[in-house]
Amino acid sequence: MHTEGFDADTAALFVISVAADLAGMHPQTLRQYDRLGLVSPSRARGRGRRYSARDIAQLREVQRLSQEDGVNLAGIKRIMDLENQVLALGQRVEELETEIAHVRQQARRIFAAGMAGDIVATPMGRRPEQQRSTALVVWKPGR
Repeated sequence: MHTEGFDADTAALFVISVAADLAGMHPQTLRQYDRLGLVSPSRARGRGRRYSARDIAQLREVQRLSQEDGVNLAGIKRIMDLENQVLALGQRVEELETEIAHVRQQARRIFAAGMAGDIVATPMGRRPEQQRSTALVVWKPGR
């Protein structure tokens, strides 16, 4: 079975009646939450809703916030929007950290010229493996 790229949490597996049972809600409640943008499942070809495990978890969280914490639907929508924003910002931070690590790695290199006139990038503190005795440092990026 081919599972590359398959994410069990986000795979749209459940029809609305099954999702409603799993979340402990009425299917009409799920439809209302979809209309309000609280939990928006993917759609099948025939436009039927398909819920993922992540959608079910969100439905349960909406129910908890509403019943246990007394938050109204507008407040729940705002909370969920902010949580999604925090997740997106966290992903962006990770991307930037990766970019910074790459730039730092690049800055740790020096460039040397060999007897043949070729320019070779090499880690700081090392001479190029080729023509070890004839390398000349011509440029080193600022730190």
